[in-house]
Amino acid sequence: MTERQAADEPTTGLRERKKQRTRDALLRVALELFTTRGYEHTTVDEIADAVEVSQRTFFRYFASKEEVAFAVQEMVESRFVAELRTRPARERPFTAMRNAVLCSWNTIGEAIEAVVPVELHMRTYLMIESTPALLAAHLRRSTELEERTARIIADREGLDLDADPRPRIAVAAFTGVMRVTGRLWGQGEDTSMESIRTLTELYLDHLEPALAADWRAPERTPGAPDTHGV
Repeated sequence: MTERQAADEPTTGLRERKKQRTRDALLRVALELFTTRGYEHTTVDEIADAVEVSQRTFFRYFASKEEVAFAVQEMVESRFVAELRTRPARERPFTAMRNAVLCSWNTIGEAIEAVVPVELHMRTYLMIESTPALLAAHLRRSTELEERTARIIADREGLDLDADPRPRIAVAAFTGVMRVTGRLWGQGEDTSMESIRTLTELYLDHLEPALAADWRAPERTPGAPDTHGV
């Protein structure tokens, strides 16, 4: 490394940290305004003015108000997908999804708190579900996440996603549980990460017996004797 490069490193690091602080400030202020004034009654100019930056600066970090509204949710979903991709091949589909979401909850709390208070994330989740202007995007994002997850599961199991319906069925059931627990968590008084993790684990435990079968075992012909236990 040259002396010039060594001298530039601290400057580059400082600049990146300043950019991150600006982005985090815009995100916090936007979510606070969305959840207090309402998403549709908050303008980009109001967000930028509250952080004392220009509208142009806002658009350097976010393409739209919608992108800000889903920014933390995007981070949570990305953590889950990344964790699912690293689950051991020996884990069955449901077990892999269950462990992925519970393991991601172990670290996601700190990641959220580094950007916004968890309580604000909870209020944002409820705001999204009650805002007509965001519902279409919420549904689209949920559908895209389900499809991405189903493809990961199909690849893990060596299945053709378009020919075998089981990955999509399993993922639909799994994400249904996640939606229910997310809504219940948002309506409760305990907004801690431990609370959502415990609630999620409880509900998934009730779903697991139905989805934890070994898909790699040969399918039994209806009416034929079950010899798996022999």
